[in-house]
Amino acid sequence: MGGFKTREWSSTLQVWSPSDLSGDDRELLHMAHEAAANAYAPYSQFQVGGAVRLVDGTVVVGSNQENMAYPSGMCGERVAVFAAGAQHPGAVMTAVAIVSPSPKALADAFMPCGACRQVLVEAERRQGQAMRVILQVREEDVMISESALNLMPFAFEAKGLGASGASAQSSD
Repeated sequence: MGGFKTREWSSTLQVWSPSDLSGDDRELLHMAHEAAANAYAPYSQFQVGGAVRLVDGTVVVGSNQENMAYPSGMCGERVAVFAAGAQHPGAVMTAVAIVSPSPKALADAFMPCGACRQVLVEAERRQGQAMRVILQVREEDVMISESALNLMPFAFEAKGLGASGASAQSSD
């Protein structure tokens, strides 16, 4: 038998009381909660809001938009990140707040789905800078990751897809 190796990885999240956050983080969470109020979630009843802060302080928001032809909808954080990229091309995203007011959301298990984590990681790689990920359910404690990659250690990479970073970035 033998011949196999074991690899371990871990992700680290800081847990904060909302009252201990900086004013910028509280504002970003507030804007994400406002965005969640505009979610279209008639099927799941699981509203999610996202708010992305750009390096110049601009905030772009988004909310989940479901469609009965699942999976045609879009998660709130992806709506916000894609809107930021479309409306402010090349701008550096410093933080994203992702929230849910849903009674179904579990505070200790609220996390972006795998597709959203991949989008966040690629945004970080594209801009060459980590993006803080701030997570909150209702008005409960806040979990913060200093990087999206921390939440998805096995994210796809351009070299793993047989493409160079430059050609992967320039393709549509």
